[in-house]
Amino acid sequence: MKILLFLAKGFETMEASVFIDIMGWARNDFLYDVDVVTCGFQKTVISAFNVPVTVDVLLKDISVEEYDALAIPGGFEEFGFYEEAFSEELADIIRKFNDKNKMIATVCVGALALGYSGILTGKKATTYHLNNGQRQKQLAEYGVEIVNLPVVKTDNIITSYCPQTAPEVAFVLLENLIGTEKMNIVKTAMGFE
Repeated sequence: MKILLFLAKGFETMEASVFIDIMGWARNDFLYDVDVVTCGFQKTVISAFNVPVTVDVLLKDISVEEYDALAIPGGFEEFGFYEEAFSEELADIIRKFNDKNKMIATVCVGALALGYSGILTGKKATTYHLNNGQRQKQLAEYGVEIVNLPVVKTDNIITSYCPQTAPEVAFVLLENLIGTEKMNIVKTAMGFE
Protein backbone atom coordinates (compact mmCIF):
# COMPACT_ATOMS: atom_id res chain seq x y z
CA MET A 1 0.00 0.00 0.00
CA LYS A 2 1.17 3.51 -0.76
CA ILE A 3 0.41 6.70 1.12
CA LEU A 4 0.93 10.00 -0.66
CA LEU A 5 2.22 12.56 1.86
CA PHE A 6 1.66 16.05 0.49
CA LEU A 7 4.02 18.70 1.84
CA ALA A 8 2.87 22.26 1.24
CA LYS A 9 5.27 25.12 1.64
CA GLY A 10 5.34 25.99 5.34
CA PHE A 11 4.21 22.50 6.47
CA GLU A 12 4.90 21.55 10.08
CA THR A 13 7.72 19.00 10.17
CA MET A 14 6.49 17.16 13.27
CA GLU A 15 3.07 16.63 11.71
CA ALA A 16 4.62 15.18 8.56
CA SER A 17 7.24 13.05 10.29
CA VAL A 18 4.72 10.90 12.17
CA PHE A 19 3.44 9.40 8.93
CA ILE A 20 6.98 8.56 7.81
CA ASP A 21 7.99 7.16 11.19
CA ILE A 22 4.89 5.14 12.07
CA MET A 23 4.56 3.65 8.60
CA GLY A 24 8.32 3.05 8.63
CA TRP A 25 8.04 1.00 11.82
CA ALA A 26 5.17 -0.99 10.27
CA ARG A 27 7.18 -1.72 7.12
CA ASN A 28 10.65 -2.15 8.62
CA ASP A 29 9.95 -4.01 11.86
CA PHE A 30 6.85 -6.00 10.91
CA LEU A 31 7.08 -6.23 7.10
CA TYR A 32 3.62 -4.72 6.66
CA ASP A 33 3.07 -3.48 3.12
CA VAL A 34 2.90 0.27 3.82
CA ASP A 35 5.03 2.82 2.00
CA VAL A 36 5.07 6.62 2.16
CA VAL A 37 5.80 8.76 -0.91
CA THR A 38 6.36 12.47 -0.31
CA CYS A 39 5.24 15.08 -2.81
CA GLY A 40 5.10 18.82 -3.25
CA PHE A 41 4.86 21.54 -5.85
CA GLN A 42 8.66 21.81 -6.00
CA LYS A 43 11.39 19.20 -5.49
CA THR A 44 12.60 21.07 -2.38
CA VAL A 45 9.88 22.24 -0.02
CA ILE A 46 10.74 24.74 2.71
CA SER A 47 8.81 23.80 5.84
CA ALA A 48 7.79 25.96 8.76
CA PHE A 49 10.88 27.14 10.61
CA ASN A 50 12.76 27.06 7.27
CA VAL A 51 13.74 23.38 7.13
CA PRO A 52 14.28 22.27 3.50
CA VAL A 53 12.88 18.86 2.58
CA THR A 54 13.41 17.05 -0.73
CA VAL A 55 10.27 15.27 -1.88
CA ASP A 56 10.04 12.03 -3.88
CA VAL A 57 7.66 13.27 -6.59
CA LEU A 58 6.01 16.44 -7.81
CA LEU A 59 2.26 16.92 -7.38
CA LYS A 60 1.81 17.50 -11.13
CA ASP A 61 3.12 13.97 -11.81
CA ILE A 62 0.75 12.18 -9.41
CA SER A 63 -1.58 9.44 -10.61
CA VAL A 64 -4.16 8.89 -7.87
CA GLU A 65 -4.64 5.27 -8.96
CA GLU A 66 -1.13 4.45 -7.68
CA TYR A 67 -1.97 5.38 -4.08
CA ASP A 68 -4.21 4.01 -1.35
CA ALA A 69 -4.31 7.11 0.86
CA LEU A 70 -3.47 10.80 1.05
CA ALA A 71 -1.98 12.50 4.12
CA ILE A 72 -1.70 16.26 4.58
CA PRO A 73 0.04 17.79 7.60
CA GLY A 74 -0.83 21.32 8.63
CA GLY A 75 1.45 24.31 8.56
CA PHE A 76 1.98 27.96 9.32
CA GLU A 77 0.37 30.85 7.47
CA GLU A 78 3.43 33.05 8.00
CA PHE A 79 5.58 30.44 6.21
CA GLY A 80 3.23 30.35 3.19
CA PHE A 81 1.21 27.21 3.99
CA TYR A 82 -2.11 28.43 2.59
CA GLU A 83 -0.57 29.57 -0.69
CA GLU A 84 -0.25 25.91 -1.69
CA ALA A 85 -2.86 24.30 0.59
CA PHE A 86 -5.53 26.47 -1.06
CA SER A 87 -4.44 25.74 -4.62
CA GLU A 88 -6.75 24.32 -7.25
CA GLU A 89 -4.12 21.71 -8.16
CA LEU A 90 -4.17 20.24 -4.64
CA ALA A 91 -7.96 20.55 -4.41
CA ASP A 92 -8.26 18.49 -7.61
CA ILE A 93 -6.04 15.71 -6.18
CA ILE A 94 -8.05 15.73 -2.93
CA ARG A 95 -11.32 15.40 -4.85
CA LYS A 96 -9.92 12.51 -6.90
CA PHE A 97 -8.87 10.61 -3.76
CA ASN A 98 -12.29 11.24 -2.24
CA ASP A 99 -14.17 10.24 -5.41
CA LYS A 100 -12.42 6.87 -5.23
CA ASN A 101 -13.25 6.60 -1.49
CA LYS A 102 -9.54 6.41 -0.60
CA MET A 103 -8.43 7.35 2.91
CA ILE A 104 -7.55 11.01 3.45
CA ALA A 105 -5.83 12.00 6.71
CA THR A 106 -5.02 15.51 7.85
CA VAL A 107 -3.41 16.98 10.94
CA CYS A 108 -4.42 20.33 12.41
CA VAL A 109 -5.00 23.00 9.72
CA GLY A 110 -4.40 20.45 6.96
CA ALA A 111 -8.19 20.01 7.17
CA LEU A 112 -8.63 23.49 5.71
CA ALA A 113 -7.29 22.20 2.38
CA LEU A 114 -10.09 19.62 2.45
CA GLY A 115 -12.61 22.33 3.27
CA TYR A 116 -11.35 24.40 0.35
CA SER A 117 -11.70 21.40 -1.98
CA GLY A 118 -15.37 21.01 -1.02
CA ILE A 119 -15.18 17.40 0.14
CA LEU A 120 -16.10 18.25 3.76
CA THR A 121 -19.30 20.13 2.97
CA GLY A 122 -22.04 18.72 5.19
CA LYS A 123 -19.62 16.44 7.05
CA LYS A 124 -18.24 16.33 10.58
CA ALA A 125 -14.60 17.36 10.96
CA THR A 126 -12.21 19.38 13.09
CA THR A 127 -9.14 21.56 12.79
CA TYR A 128 -6.95 23.71 15.05
CA HIS A 129 -9.08 24.51 18.10
CA LEU A 130 -6.99 27.01 20.07
CA ASN A 131 -6.70 30.79 19.51
CA ASN A 132 -10.46 31.23 20.15
CA GLY A 133 -11.33 28.59 17.56
CA GLN A 134 -10.40 30.88 14.66
CA ARG A 135 -9.42 28.01 12.33
CA GLN A 136 -12.50 25.96 13.30
CA LYS A 137 -14.68 28.96 12.40
CA GLN A 138 -12.82 29.21 9.09
CA LEU A 139 -13.45 25.51 8.39
CA ALA A 140 -17.14 25.93 9.28
CA GLU A 141 -17.41 28.55 6.50
CA TYR A 142 -17.01 25.65 4.02
CA GLY A 143 -20.23 24.08 5.33
CA VAL A 144 -18.46 21.72 7.73
CA GLU A 145 -20.04 20.56 10.99
CA ILE A 146 -17.26 21.24 13.51
CA VAL A 147 -16.66 18.62 16.19
CA ASN A 148 -14.33 19.88 18.93
CA LEU A 149 -12.57 16.56 19.54
CA PRO A 150 -8.88 15.66 19.09
CA VAL A 151 -9.46 13.30 16.13
CA VAL A 152 -12.60 13.03 14.01
CA LYS A 153 -13.14 10.28 11.43
CA THR A 154 -16.05 10.68 9.02
CA ASP A 155 -16.31 8.05 6.30
CA ASN A 156 -12.89 7.95 4.59
CA ILE A 157 -11.67 11.25 6.09
CA ILE A 158 -9.61 11.79 9.25
CA THR A 159 -9.12 15.28 10.71
CA SER A 160 -7.56 16.46 13.96
CA TYR A 161 -7.26 19.59 16.01
CA CYS A 162 -3.62 20.28 16.88
CA PRO A 163 -0.03 19.04 16.41
CA GLN A 164 -0.30 16.82 19.51
CA THR A 165 -2.84 14.63 17.67
CA ALA A 166 -0.49 13.80 14.78
CA PRO A 167 0.56 10.31 15.97
CA GLU A 168 -3.05 9.31 16.60
CA VAL A 169 -4.03 10.42 13.10
CA ALA A 170 -1.23 8.29 11.64
CA PHE A 171 -2.31 5.29 13.72
CA VAL A 172 -5.96 5.68 12.65
CA LEU A 173 -4.81 5.83 9.03
CA LEU A 174 -2.62 2.74 9.52
CA GLU A 175 -5.52 0.90 11.15
CA ASN A 176 -7.75 1.65 8.16
CA LEU A 177 -5.09 0.33 5.79
CA ILE A 178 -3.88 -2.85 7.55
CA GLY A 179 -6.42 -3.55 10.32
CA THR A 180 -6.70 -3.01 14.06
CA GLU A 181 -4.62 -6.00 15.18
CA LYS A 182 -1.57 -5.09 13.09
CA MET A 183 -1.88 -1.39 13.95
CA ASN A 184 -1.90 -2.25 17.66
CA ILE A 185 1.26 -4.31 17.25
CA VAL A 186 3.05 -1.27 15.79
CA LYS A 187 1.55 1.08 18.38
CA THR A 188 2.71 -1.13 21.25
CA ALA A 189 6.19 -1.58 19.76
CA MET A 190 6.55 2.21 19.56
CA GLY A 191 5.55 2.62 23.22
CA PHE A 192 2.18 4.26 22.63
CA GLU A 193 0.31 1.53 24.52
